[in-house]
Amino acid sequence: MINKKDITGIILAGGKSSRMGTDKGFLMLDNKPFIQYSIQALKPLVSEIMIVSDNSNYDVFGLKRVNDIKKNAGPMAGIYSGLEASSTDYNLILSCDIPLISSEVLKKLIEVVDDNSEIIQIENHGKTMPLIALYKRHIKDTFNGFLQKDERRLRVAVKACKSKTIRLEKAHEFSTMNVNTKEELKQIENAFNH
Repeated sequence: MINKKDITGIILAGGKSSRMGTDKGFLMLDNKPFIQYSIQALKPLVSEIMIVSDNSNYDVFGLKRVNDIKKNAGPMAGIYSGLEASSTDYNLILSCDIPLISSEVLKKLIEVVDDNSEIIQIENHGKTMPLIALYKRHIKDTFNGFLQKDERRLRVAVKACKSKTIRLEKAHEFSTMNVNTKEELKQIENAFNH
């Protein structure tokens, strides 16, 4: 398994969510902000954690914060900005709105690293999750190429890289739930409390 010193954790805490009316990283679950759960899940597995966000409120967590190189261009720009700032070959990338995520799930990505794959992502309920994934740093150039052409769809960029997926077993099915609406926030609270 690759050594923790060769992995950086990158949390994407992009802009305001239009549907939630607030930065999702600061939504609360059990008196802790969402982003704290992403930090906790990454901590045992990486040498450094950085947050990609233009919002200086995230500085309270005492981590390195990286501004988005290309503004308002979504997760693809966030990943590119994080990889650009990283000094390690491997990078665990996580969005800040998946509070049920665990180190155990992220470890699965690290366990299957091979020489070929540039992106290893989680698959759950038949959907691939490029925002719970391990990225090799060099693919930042591919991403930058797409951003230069104003292509912002993350899936397009992921397709252009060598990727593989890890299917989650039932025990972890809730760990990748993210929040876009007040209803989903309720679902997460229910899953958390059971």
